[in-house]
Amino acid sequence: MDQPQQIRLNKFLAERLGVSRREADDLISAGKITIDGKPASLGARVDFSSKVCYNDKIIPFEADFLYIAFNKPVGYVCSRRAQGDTPTLYELLPKEYRKLKTVGRLDKDSSGLILLTNDGDFAYQMTHPKFHKEKVYEVTLDRSLEPLHQQMISDYGIMLDDGPSKFLIIKDELAVPLSKGVRSLAKREVAPAARSDGPAGRAPRKTMPQARYIVKISEGRNRQIRRTFAALGYCVTALHRTQFGPYQLSGLKPGKYVTIKA
Repeated sequence: MDQPQQIRLNKFLAERLGVSRREADDLISAGKITIDGKPASLGARVDFSSKVCYNDKIIPFEADFLYIAFNKPVGYVCSRRAQGDTPTLYELLPKEYRKLKTVGRLDKDSSGLILLTNDGDFAYQMTHPKFHKEKVYEVTLDRSLEPLHQQMISDYGIMLDDGPSKFLIIKDELAVPLSKGVRSLAKREVAPAARSDGPAGRAPRKTMPQARYIVKISEGRNRQIRRTFAALGYCVTALHRTQFGPYQLSGLKPGKYVTIKA
């Protein structure tokens, strides 16, 4: 007779509670987890016959995981609670999605792709530095970046209070092709053709951001991109994330979401 498939308790808790495995171990060490009525120990394993409880509430062995990609507008925070007069992005989501946790964060003044899930193991795989998940941003500065400063950041890194900061910077000429393996979340919208209502039928001149760059980074420290440019005397006036790992924000409008596959 086949033995029931067992998994490590911290992995089980991470998946069911939406926490990291380290946080799951902390819950076990704090005595908040029991297995079949007895305090759980680090390294324990469970299967479908185990009665696992967190604060005396049973955690079902079977679970439905949900993953969504959301285009966060500027002016919203990623926390569950509003910060003063600043609303939370959860106010823009249906009630059934408000228990999901964000995978990493974007600050209030930043916009773009944010992932949400109830799968803590997925969140861990997407955010822990050892997995090197690349994130891509469109960054607008208050003035053009000096070539020397661009080289300093990309080749050597800038020393910040929490360690060196290094990332790739590319001048944004209009668009950047998708990286290999990137998944588009929505169909890209096609812009209407320019109208020829100017003098002699000429189309109006297109205006492009004067100091916009593409930043590619695999770290995720708090406000790292903003702090790095600030260390060299620049101000980030806009920061928009377009890609996180294999997920790409193509055509998804601000404040909208789509479900994705892990």
